[in-house]
Amino acid sequence: MRGLSKIAAVALVGALALTGCGSDNGGGGGGTKAEADACKAADGDGPKVGLAYDVGGRGDQSFNDSAYKGMEQAIDEVSATCTEAKAAPKENDTIRAERLRTLAEGGFNPVVAIGFIYSPAAATVAAEYPDTQFGVIDGYSTFLTKAPLKNLSDLVFSEEQGSYLVGIAAALKSKAKHVGFVGGTHGDLIKKFEAGFTAGVKSIDPAMKIDVQYLTENPDDGEAGFENPTGGKAAATAMYERGADIVYHAAGKSGLGVFDAVEAAGEGKWAIGVDSDQYLTVDDAQKPHILTSMLKRVDTAVFDFVKAYADDAIEVGEVRYDLKSEGVGYSKSGGFVDDISEQLDKAGETIISGEVVVPTDPAKVK
Repeated sequence: MRGLSKIAAVALVGALALTGCGSDNGGGGGGTKAEADACKAADGDGPKVGLAYDVGGRGDQSFNDSAYKGMEQAIDEVSATCTEAKAAPKENDTIRAERLRTLAEGGFNPVVAIGFIYSPAAATVAAEYPDTQFGVIDGYSTFLTKAPLKNLSDLVFSEEQGSYLVGIAAALKSKAKHVGFVGGTHGDLIKKFEAGFTAGVKSIDPAMKIDVQYLTENPDDGEAGFENPTGGKAAATAMYERGADIVYHAAGKSGLGVFDAVEAAGEGKWAIGVDSDQYLTVDDAQKPHILTSMLKRVDTAVFDFVKAYADDAIEVGEVRYDLKSEGVGYSKSGGFVDDISEQLDKAGETIISGEVVVPTDPAKVK
């Protein structure tokens, strides 16, 4: 491993461990062990994909699992095979770069990094391996290179647009006129969720009370922000106890704690999921409390990227997924928003047309 001492290289072994796609490392995304084993045994002749997860990995029932779902689709539809690389808490850019190098040197192409935190590493490693295509979910890596690279794509989302729609849903469904938002890390990415949600709520009722809490103020502390169900539960519990009846989370695996909190809070309390349709992944006892989820189609982005590689049609630079491209939206599972879905869809049309521009900074929400 270039540029590292022998001791550092040994220390990286655990962090760089690669597993066949579908290995039993916590479930989620593919569901049953049989499905996971089938994925691991995939022997297609399509793209050989390297998948580098964000902190929390598969089993978060949200962000990483959505990426894996897209990988499963690629296995089914373009005969892809894959290997997964797991992240560890408190990593730095050097370790993340070595993970990406290990995948590239192993012949995996394309390499998909799940999470904005990989952006500096991807910008460095893509320049070193010009024959390997790199895609970064939520990335800003293309803004870090000295010159545009023909093998680097940032797959980004208009999270504020989907969050605006679930904010409207919260405002319409809240009987207490008091809702909450739990964010993972207090950085630009998660602030987009807060801004959209707040704007959506205020578009219905400017006077509605909105509690906001981030699990960490450090935008780089993924462990505290996105792998902290205990913190998520504590934050949501406090909101319910203060009178909020709906809490939206954008906190990855920490959101599982929000669902524990809403179950404990009981009848009349709701939670809103994020990234995937979380009504489909929570325990049966929690399903009656999942009002909707803000859909962020990480699965679509991963599948599109792998398929584009197979078709020799990769789009480099920033590739955006928004309401118009159906890259974000809201879920209807459970039927709890069926009575307001027409209103939500009309609100979505105003965003697509440009009549409404959803803010990405909470400080600019009026």
